[in-house]
Amino acid sequence: MAVYTHIGDAELEAFLRQYDIGHATAFKGIAGGVSNSNYLLETDQGRFILTVYEARTDANDLPYFLGLMRHLARAGYPSAAPVAGKDGNALRTVGGKPAAIATFLSGMSAARPSAAQCREAGAGLAWLHEAAGDYGEKRPNTLGQANWARMFAPLHEAAETLKPGLARVIDGDIAHFARHWPSHLPRGTIHADFFPDNVFFRDGKFAGAIDFYFACHAQLAYDIAITLNAWCFEADGSFNATKAKALIAGYEARRTLTADERGLMPLLAHGAAMRFFLTRLQDWAKPADGALVRPHDPMEYERKLAVHRAGLDLT
Repeated sequence: MAVYTHIGDAELEAFLRQYDIGHATAFKGIAGGVSNSNYLLETDQGRFILTVYEARTDANDLPYFLGLMRHLARAGYPSAAPVAGKDGNALRTVGGKPAAIATFLSGMSAARPSAAQCREAGAGLAWLHEAAGDYGEKRPNTLGQANWARMFAPLHEAAETLKPGLARVIDGDIAHFARHWPSHLPRGTIHADFFPDNVFFRDGKFAGAIDFYFACHAQLAYDIAITLNAWCFEADGSFNATKAKALIAGYEARRTLTADERGLMPLLAHGAAMRFFLTRLQDWAKPADGALVRPHDPMEYERKLAVHRAGLDLT
């Protein structure tokens, strides 16, 4: 989450007149994340999150994202749900940009996840896949393996600036994925950004997930791979196999992996690290003006790529 678009008092008041959620009593920007502008909104009727969708989010995808959030809420999955205005529509405009209000999801994220929290997160991810299994809409993974060569093409110089020789190594990884990336694994609706700051806990138990703005129809195991990268590396860059096994065990408590999903997990985790290295490199090479947040360090994921090249044991 971040703040790129600033909303004044009069503009907020006019915007809230389109809803039946009361009058604003507090309104504060949330600094963090990279994609959209987010505000914590408190009214005399409750707490909400107001999101303004920035250029990186395709406005054509918003009905899919909001529809998924609504579907999950109706299925009983603990996640923020879009709030409809007086006319029944959740998607609106503020400051000349698309915007929506969602319910506030309470809980605490894990700054340094424990193995027990990794297990809970794995179970929460499997629950998400289960709850979204009958969501009728499909959105392609626009940041998936088929797009990595195109994404990296204009970033060779930026990669070399970070580390001489890195562009050649990344090109080699991308070529490897093009030859070996699987296409036969089970698919469904995935979160695609199931990071610790998007997952909440209460009393040590999984309490819900937020930020579905990278969700898409893709391989379910790829979502697990993204989550392994986000939850199971330590601050010193080492991979914690104990946490990884706990996360997968939590996932399999609800959905058993196929033999191919399990066997291909190291490759999927390597590719998932590439996806986040590339988008972080994009943000680092061309940071957004006026944001109250710095771009994430692409070298964090470069180091994860190096670990994956050396091989992971997830058995």
